[in-house]
Amino acid sequence: MGTKLLHYSKLAYTSFWFIPGFMVLAATILSFVSIYIDMKISFDFLGIFGVGGGDESRAILSTIASSAIGVAGVAFSITIVVLVLASSQFGPRLLRGYMRDRGNQIVLGTFISTFIYCLLLLRSVGAVEALNFSITIAVIMSMFNVGMFIYFIHHISSSIHVDHIISIVYKDLLAHIKNFLPEESTEISIDNFDENEEQEEYSYTLAVKYPSSGYLQVISRKSILNFTKKNNFLVHIMYKPGEFIVENSPLLIIKSNEEIQESISKDLLNYFIVGKRRISEQDPEFAIHQIVEIAVRALSPGINDPFTALTCIDWLGSVVCLLTNKQFPVSKIYDEESKLRMVSKTSDFKGAVNVAFDQIRQYGVDSVAVNIRLLETLSKIAIFIKGTEQKDVIQEQADMILRSSEKANIDIRDKTDIKKRYDSFLKEINS
Repeated sequence: MGTKLLHYSKLAYTSFWFIPGFMVLAATILSFVSIYIDMKISFDFLGIFGVGGGDESRAILSTIASSAIGVAGVAFSITIVVLVLASSQFGPRLLRGYMRDRGNQIVLGTFISTFIYCLLLLRSVGAVEALNFSITIAVIMSMFNVGMFIYFIHHISSSIHVDHIISIVYKDLLAHIKNFLPEESTEISIDNFDENEEQEEYSYTLAVKYPSSGYLQVISRKSILNFTKKNNFLVHIMYKPGEFIVENSPLLIIKSNEEIQESISKDLLNYFIVGKRRISEQDPEFAIHQIVEIAVRALSPGINDPFTALTCIDWLGSVVCLLTNKQFPVSKIYDEESKLRMVSKTSDFKGAVNVAFDQIRQYGVDSVAVNIRLLETLSKIAIFIKGTEQKDVIQEQADMILRSSEKANIDIRDKTDIKKRYDSFLKEINS
């Protein structure tokens, strides 16, 4: 339950309407507070700012309200145009980053909250003798709106720059990596576990099917582990976050020495969240995919922008360098008595590296600049690798780049340049 609550609270917090909704609520409270202050305290000296009687107050508030909602419509229209442009140029999966952009949310919230504030004040015009303080606040808010609109024009124009877009995806990826992949694992694992050995023969087995199709988004591994220890179960989780589950396919298999109640399956399904799309919360490969998608689109004949692809490779190299120092979730988890409790599919370093470079290598096979940048990036990663497993993964990528370039339809001198970069990589990784 805690995992679901945290997940949905994050979705609410990062939704497009969270900040505007909060600002509208604040404006509503401010309107009642300012009216109350006007009823209790006289602010006749504010008349020097042009705040007069009922007709003047109504005119000022109507002008500010209509202007605010009009500019809000313009800002929203501009945002939609940018979303359409980003979707066609860089891929529809990047739209979520625009929707979560705090700058856009604050600008929209500023205009709407000003409109709501003035609208609520209009109800009190005539009922309260003078709204000098409240209308002065409205004028100040309108002046602030002008500044926010100038900021919005600058912000929205810079947000469609490809380097800015890639950096946003990169920052989002870093945040999820730091939360999901710690530098040291707290889960108990045994490295020499035999894949065909389960330490104990179980008498009963129950396959738990998921009732609908969708992408597995979140797994509460700690809750499942506590559940298996409490009930003396062994659980096999058949999917990892980011994989697609087909309706009524087995999501997990429960093994026990006692008869397993059907109600158990419902309890365990509460520890999984399945949705219509992939998210990066426990699926760092999905965020990597977003950067890869920008690079692959840039390499397509329709766009033909290799410089964007080279930028993506640089950022992907930075991600892989960070992953060399991270502990991926273990696939076999034991309790304090070294008894196997959970077996699951998990992401690993090799999978992340393949996701980062495979498609770019395949689509950029005839691009000399892409092949050279890939080898240069692998040379930088070689400085950070730890252990032979990571070394073999990076070596495999470099070998595939070399083999692909040898078969590619490029000039012999370009192949020589690629071979030189490969030799430099070998010196770096073997040093």
